[in-house]
Amino acid sequence: MVKTLHSRQNKIYLDKLRQLREARNLRQADLALLLGRTQSAVSHVESGHTRLDIIGLRDWLEALNYGFLRFLKELNAELRRADALPLRSKPLRKRKRAPQLGHLGASRITRAGRALDK
Repeated sequence: MVKTLHSRQNKIYLDKLRQLREARNLRQADLALLLGRTQSAVSHVESGHTRLDIIGLRDWLEALNYGFLRFLKELNAELRRADALPLRSKPLRKRKRAPQLGHLGASRITRAGRALDK
C-alpha cells in the first residue's frame, strides 16, 4: 500500500479541512472547544501529524455544521482534478553534499578565513 501522509492528495484533504474552519471564521481553539479537544489536537490534525479516522472526520464536520457526504463529494472532485495534473514539470535536482572536512581541512579553512579578514 502506498504511503499517503505526504502525498499531494493528503495535502488537498488537510487544506480543505483548514479552509472549511477558516470559512466559518473559527480559530483552531474555537473548533477545539466545539470538539471537546485541545487547540494543539486540532493543529496536529490540520498539519498532518495526526490523522482523523472516519468517525473523527464526521465529528469534525458536524462541529463545523458541514455535511459529511457533501464534504466527501467535494473532496473527491478536487482529488480527481489533482490526479489529472502532472506531478512536476521538471525533475528535482539533487543537492550536492558539502565535502566532509577532516581536522586539517577545517584548519586550512580557518586560516584562509583569517587571511580574508585582514
